[in-house]
Amino acid sequence: MKGSEEDAGLAGKVALVSGGGAAGDGIGNGRAAAILLARAGVKVLVADRDLGLAERTVAMITAEGGVAAAHAGDVTSEADCGRLVDAAVDRWGRLDFLDNNVGIGSRGSVVDEKPEEYRRVMQVNVESMFLLSKYAIPAMIKTAKGGAIVNISSISALRPRGLTTYTTSKAAVIGLTQAMAVDHGRDNIRVNCICPGPMYTPMVYARGMSEAARSQRANASVLKTEGTGWDVGHAVKFLLSNHARYITGQVLVVDGGVTLQGPERDSRDH
Repeated sequence: MKGSEEDAGLAGKVALVSGGGAAGDGIGNGRAAAILLARAGVKVLVADRDLGLAERTVAMITAEGGVAAAHAGDVTSEADCGRLVDAAVDRWGRLDFLDNNVGIGSRGSVVDEKPEEYRRVMQVNVESMFLLSKYAIPAMIKTAKGGAIVNISSISALRPRGLTTYTTSKAAVIGLTQAMAVDHGRDNIRVNCICPGPMYTPMVYARGMSEAARSQRANASVLKTEGTGWDVGHAVKFLLSNHARYITGQVLVVDGGVTLQGPERDSRDH
């Protein structure tokens, strides 16, 4: 049976990818998704707080013949979220997809965490997805008569290991995803969530990581290997495509089987 990118219903569509930059030429979840979507014929608005990082992603896409544009934006700002959605629609006349990637870590317990840090993590990890979706959904309905959204959570939401504020925020992303799926199914908008495991991405290795720590992370999975941003990016592409046309409100775990194992004690963020 012959398959093609056209079968996936991606070519000619428009996507907004938040957190689409990454340090240097590194491949984070957002950059991987942006590149893979562009390879499938999607026009991609790459958004990042650091315009230079978004521009590097766009350069990588255009070098392969893809179509993309970079925009700076702070997704904790309602005004910026509105501007990002408008930028995609103004440039290409429609918006079909939203990939919500932005997130930060936190390590404190409920006793140790400062209230202001709790509020900041919830703002970045949850409210940003709320705000971008708030503006993206009406644009999808108006310009494309539907669409699809993917939110990035974490396996920490499924198997808590401390990190109270981070875990709480990522669990909230799952709840947000499922509620949005119910609210907007009638609008022909699918909303799904990905829970990545220990991915070797610039956000992780920029803080420094020993080979021993990498080995520990790899051994936490039943496949005995680390994941990469490409693994998450391929999952995003699938969930946005027509191949997932009957999937909504679901949590796709991309972790190499980490959650099938016993408690994993690596303190680094997933």
